[in-house]
Amino acid sequence: MIHEFRTYDLKPGSLDQYYANTAPMMEKRLEYSPLVGYFHTEVGPLNRVLHIWEYEDLNQRADVRSKVISDGIWPPPNKGIVENQQVDIFIPAPFLPSFDRERAIGPLFELRVYRYPVGAIPKVYEAWAPKIEARMELAQPVGIWSSDIGGVNQLAHMWAYESFEHRMESRRKFASIGWPPSSGVAPITMQNMLMLAADFSPIQ
Repeated sequence: MIHEFRTYDLKPGSLDQYYANTAPMMEKRLEYSPLVGYFHTEVGPLNRVLHIWEYEDLNQRADVRSKVISDGIWPPPNKGIVENQQVDIFIPAPFLPSFDRERAIGPLFELRVYRYPVGAIPKVYEAWAPKIEARMELAQPVGIWSSDIGGVNQLAHMWAYESFEHRMESRRKFASIGWPPSSGVAPITMQNMLMLAADFSPIQ
């Protein structure tokens, strides 16, 4: 399984129009492949949306993208609104349990993206796996992923919180559960965004 992260930077003030153009097309688009979640930034780089799509592999991704275009149901008419696009392919961490497609676990979502030295992410996974159940008692994950195509040597993890206060309360408890676990390697760079879900996102 792979997850495609599509990150779009929009013209300031255009988010409502972007969603108005996109929402009516989502029902037909979801007949072709599942949507993990659809989000926009509240804190961090503003006027940014992130949609995460699930595919069996790159072949299915290519097939679906060709079909939705040829069938005329995608992409939405957002030309002139989207100023920049980035696409990355991530692979879900093997130690996470399976989740229901639709979950009401937000409404606040935190996406953290770390870039590690070459070959370091397996060490991070080895350290994180035994601690994930305790971490999930503080907040539910949307996912934990390592990059495959795009920005290499990246680890992305997205967590859901009931509020800003819930996020701060959870972070205060990190030391009590030994989070983040010591893997012996440190990230080279770290990014953080707080996001909200679109009305049509399966995760809310």
